[in-house]
Amino acid sequence: MKKLLLILTLALVTASCGAQEMSTRIAKDKQAIRNVMNKQEQAWSTNDLEGFMQGYWKSDSLKFYGKSGLTTGWQQTLDNYKKGYPTKADSGTLSFTIEDMSQIEANSYHVMGRYHLKRTVGDANGVFMIIFKKIDSEWKIVADMSCG
Repeated sequence: MKKLLLILTLALVTASCGAQEMSTRIAKDKQAIRNVMNKQEQAWSTNDLEGFMQGYWKSDSLKFYGKSGLTTGWQQTLDNYKKGYPTKADSGTLSFTIEDMSQIEANSYHVMGRYHLKRTVGDANGVFMIIFKKIDSEWKIVADMSCG
């Protein structure tokens, strides 16, 4: 009986330690993703669209879905942003409100929220759902659905 109790105690301690490690890793992942989004806010707010795009996966497989339909590829997404937001007055100051960030599987999360553009040409608001994936030790957006 004592051996069984010892085995059960060890199993419980091991499971508890594993859960704590996972919780710590998830918290670190979420903070790293928030950091990417904070950098995007800063870049966008200075009309540095190339800097903003550093948060995205630089691949032809990147997917962006917005009011104009589906765009594939990093360069095409950047080109669309440049066309739609050519000046600081057009891009304004960006702020994100994250409403949910959940792990999909190891090394990928979905983030849902709202964006707000404070602009002299008129404010703009919308919602987004983005998928982050850890690629080469960096968190990158691999899919983005935004509408406003």
